[in-house]
Amino acid sequence: MRAMVLGAAVIAAAPVQAQQVVTSSAPAKVAVTIYRAPDRGAADTIDPAWLGGYALISEEREVAIPAGDATIRFEGVAAGMLAETALVEGLGAGVSEKNLDAELLSPRNLYARAFGRPVVLRRADAKGRVREEQAIIRSVPDGAAIVQTKAGFEIANCGGLKDAIAYDGVPEGLNARPTLSIATHAAVARKARVRLTYLAWGFDWQAHYVVKLAPGAQAAQMTAWVTLANGDTTGFAQAQAAVVGGKPKFEESREQPQDAQDLVLHCRLSPVPPPLNEATPVFAPPAPVAMMADIMVTGSKRMMAPPVVVKEEALGDLRLYRVPMPTNVGAHSQKQVALMAARRVKIGLIHRADVDVGAQDGESQQARIRLRMANRKADGLGLALPGGGVAVVQQVGTADLPVGEGAMEDKAVGETANVEIGASPQVHLESRTRRISDRVEEIIATAHNANRWPVHFESQQLLPDGARVLSASARLGRQDGHPLWAATIPAGGTIRLTYRMQRPR
Repeated sequence: MRAMVLGAAVIAAAPVQAQQVVTSSAPAKVAVTIYRAPDRGAADTIDPAWLGGYALISEEREVAIPAGDATIRFEGVAAGMLAETALVEGLGAGVSEKNLDAELLSPRNLYARAFGRPVVLRRADAKGRVREEQAIIRSVPDGAAIVQTKAGFEIANCGGLKDAIAYDGVPEGLNARPTLSIATHAAVARKARVRLTYLAWGFDWQAHYVVKLAPGAQAAQMTAWVTLANGDTTGFAQAQAAVVGGKPKFEESREQPQDAQDLVLHCRLSPVPPPLNEATPVFAPPAPVAMMADIMVTGSKRMMAPPVVVKEEALGDLRLYRVPMPTNVGAHSQKQVALMAARRVKIGLIHRADVDVGAQDGESQQARIRLRMANRKADGLGLALPGGGVAVVQQVGTADLPVGEGAMEDKAVGETANVEIGASPQVHLESRTRRISDRVEEIIATAHNANRWPVHFESQQLLPDGARVLSASARLGRQDGHPLWAATIPAGGTIRLTYRMQRPR
């Protein structure tokens, strides 16, 4: 089985309707505010082929409204527009209905609309000789292209032939660009500055932080970037772009729209029909068209001007990060702008391994490394941090080498971020349990540090429900309802905690 993308030749335009039609080809101004996909976690990267976020798009257009009944067409809206969310301001009284004419002019849609109608089949053989003949399409776009010619029923693109389909016109309802149409009735003709606002599906954004450790790992240089992704077929030039941090509530009330796709037709020379009781189709549907993942970086390299940094604003309980200058939000593209310019922040590297009382006795476990940051101004931060990926690097000579990578959830000012960035092969913990009586047990936890430098170590004691610590060889804190052992392990050293635990009756 092989696949071939068929081209589409449009020979004539659709007939013009008698009703007055006014077309606005493009907005004079546009603003694009992107909301993250509600179901995507902070550690999950953007999937360019399937963006699950939304954008609030606001356009300003100059429109000449004729007297009487008319249809005003707003061309170039997002193909993923949710038409029921569209608000039009500035038209005045007399707006009677609105329609999203989003069936785009594409090879796939042309083929589907021409089902059962005559077309021109343009055939090229292996020697490049081209001939044309009349044919009628007898199959839907998914699967094999079955056409009827004077010779009978045939499958396109089979037997060494390369076929293309030419159409004698554009079927009614297909548009070269996504279009919103509005029916109006005005007493007198006038010009208006109209604002069109709507939600569109197929957008997303992601924050990513880079932490460069300073010698001693007590401080770091931190930068942050925001990636804006537009999976729509419509691009927005010189837009006022912004992203919204936080988790607004979304509720699906309709099926998500699908972009116009290429036409992919399959050829099978000797198909073997499946048994009548088998539901598996002979021809598989075409794979979805992936979004181009080109990344355009708004910023500069060293020795040049600093990158453009977004401005933080309050938006109720959420945060708005606005790009301070107009920027292009291209169709099927991604763009990066700086969320935070390089700044020095205080950090802590914590080696963490918990004791699960009741687990296998004497088993050694590697500690996990956590990056800890207090989101306060005194420590170099003090701004709302949207969730995203965190990459930690350490300068060795002239190179920045990766230390680990993790993810951070949304953090408000004053909160502490604990980002797990990987395992430590040099720090281990093992624990043993000795029964003292029917209800009392003694736990001995031993932590080893093979590094040539001291490390800060934490271990949560995960006790059974209702159990309590009777005595301990070191002072224990409290975290998430469990005792917490925090200490410094010297370079190449070992520390030990011994405590007695009483189980409930």
